Amino acid sequence: MQSEGSQKENLNRIITVPNLLSFFRFCLIPVIIWSYCVKENPLLAGEILLLSGLTDLADGYIARRFHMISNLGKILDPVADKLTQAAMLICLFTRFPHMLQLIVIMAVKELYMAVSGCLVIRKTGKVHGADWHGKIVTFLLYGTVAVHIIWFHITPMVSDLLIGLCAIMMVASVYKGIHIKTTKNGLPTY
Repeated sequence: MQSEGSQKENLNRIITVPNLLSFFRFCLIPVIIWSYCVKENPLLAGEILLLSGLTDLADGYIARRFHMISNLGKILDPVADKLTQAAMLICLFTRFPHMLQLIVIMAVKELYMAVSGCLVIRKTGKVHGADWHGKIVTFLLYGTVAVHIIWFHITPMVSDLLIGLCAIMMVASVYKGIHIKTTKNGLPTY
């Protein structure tokens, strides 16, 4: 069990293994885009996306298991996730125009979450991690992207079904985020 002083010190650490893994994921984003759009090799892009996903799992496990959770990590990890997701959605949009729905919903959702998150940090001084509904959306989004990469000749009906399911869950997540308990000042609490 860590002392309170030790926990606060860990929260302020910058160079940790999980943070380095998050930074590595940032570096993989242009490689994913290059593989998909320039090399026109969706399977290579998918393999790099899988590597990115595995480093995401590893950084979360290491952070929790070895008490390396930091405020910077609470910011870097979801930003790396969102930028990776946005990059893949934009790549897939070049072949699947309905991906635009997910791009727009994601942009609105992330803008709302960023603004409300900044308000919470300003009010409380604390950085909070993702809720369960956000993790489900992330899982669905990666699943949708993976299916579109692996199944190169996906039928329009299956594609639209996956995109629609993902869109519904993203909107539900925004709705859940907006309707969480609020303080007297109307700021979200977590």
